[in-house]
This record gives sequence, C-alpha cells and structure tokens, in this order.
Amino acid sequence: MIQGSTELVAIVGSPIAQVKSPENFNRWFADHQQNIAMLAIDLQQSALDDFVQTLRGWQNLRGCVVTVPYKQLLASRLDVLSERSIALCSVNVIRREADGRLVGDIVDGDGFLNAARKHNFAPQHKQALVIGTGGVGSAIAYSLCQAGVSHLVISDLSQERVEAFGDLLRRDFPKIVIGANPTSLEPFDLVVNASPVGMGATVNGPMPLPVALMETLQTTTLVADVVTSPAITPFLAFARRMGCPIQAGPEMALAQLGNLGHFMGVTPLEI
Repeated sequence: MIQGSTELVAIVGSPIAQVKSPENFNRWFADHQQNIAMLAIDLQQSALDDFVQTLRGWQNLRGCVVTVPYKQLLASRLDVLSERSIALCSVNVIRREADGRLVGDIVDGDGFLNAARKHNFAPQHKQALVIGTGGVGSAIAYSLCQAGVSHLVISDLSQERVEAFGDLLRRDFPKIVIGANPTSLEPFDLVVNASPVGMGATVNGPMPLPVALMETLQTTTLVADVVTSPAITPFLAFARRMGCPIQAGPEMALAQLGNLGHFMGVTPLEI
C-alpha cells in the first residue's frame, strides 16, 4: 500500500500499458519489505518540459525509468549524462539528486546482455545483427561492441540513421567490422529486434524482417526481441519454428531491473 512515507520511482513513456517494469519492481519491493513503489506514467510529448520541471521538485521521487518514445528526447533535458548516454544521445533511467539535479544513463544494453548470457550467449568474437537504431537498439549495439563482438550489422527503415549510427560505432570501435542491411542471416550468432515492430501484434502480425530473409536463419542463432507485449512476437514465433533459441522481451526487462534500480538508488546491482 502506498503511504505518505512511501518513496517513489516511475516509468515514463507512451504507450505504457505493455511495460513490465512496474510489476517487476513492485514485486521486488514487496518481497524485500521496501516502502517503495513504482508508478507508470503515460505522458504526452507536449508535456515533457513540464514533466522534467516536476521531477526536479518531486522530493519523494528517487528516479524514473524512460521508455519509448522519450529516450532521446529526455536526454537533452537533463543536467548530467553518462559517457555512453552522451555518445548515444539517449537515456533509459534518470536519478533525481537531493538538490533536484537530474542525472541520466542508458543501461538497456547491459540488461540485454544479462538476459542473453542466460541463454549461453557470449558476445566475444561473435557476429550480431541489431534491427532498429532508436534508443534501445543503439544501446544494445553499443554494449555488444563494448563486450567484444567481431562483426556488428545494423538495420533500420531509415538509411540515414543507419549511416549516421554506423559512423558513430566505427569512430568509437575502430577494430570492429560494422555493416548494414544484411542480405542473409546465415552468418549471425545473434539477431535482435530492437524496433517496436510486433508490439501488440497477433500471431500473423508484422515482422521487422522479410520472411525470405528470416528463412536464412540458422538453428544455432539466438533470436531476441525487446517487445514485451506480446511476449512471443510473430518474429520470435517464426524463429522458434525455424528451430532457433529465442529470448523474449520480458527476459530483458527482468534482467536489467538491478541495473535500473541501482542507478536510482533503490536496489542492489545484483538482485
């Protein structure tokens, strides 16, 4: 039960009904007898500036998780950013300091890798494809490079974004082969959909890659999706029919709970 003495954290985005963070965090808080609660905030973009000002003065709010479509929009409105958030111009978590300053970081990539390691995926010297160059996709791609992949290929509907993000990765990781827009999935050890395609989809809903390209998947490839609702997207269902191991969006959401909570000061890093 939320009381006057309850400390709060929040998650902000739009839409917000599909996110798993509130149930994951609130279950952890309850299981560990913490007088803390997470609120889900579905915010219109026109209210972002007012929301940031409200955060500065919200004295019983410890921090805020950021989800689509505000990861990049909020990064420019904060007082301090981590090095990787500066590189990616994106945040997925904000900590409110006691003096009202807002500090941002992006830990999507860390959370994704935490989940992938549970599927025995070790990124060193591997080849990976990341679909989507938005906040979550760029974070996952950046973390894969930090973790030592040998080849990284990025794909997006916007060729301009692919080229700009590819240039950023080549600058920061000159020893890694960075490619774009694959013609076959056969070489990849990991294929991850980091776009919203599949959110709220039915069994025969849209996929982020053409069927002909999906049919080139190898059974050894880990196929992952960041979409949390439905847990098994049409993309993952297709990969499973191809015999591939799959990683669903809720796995990443749960795996990064410690990263998010530790940054906000409400959980240990390892939980």
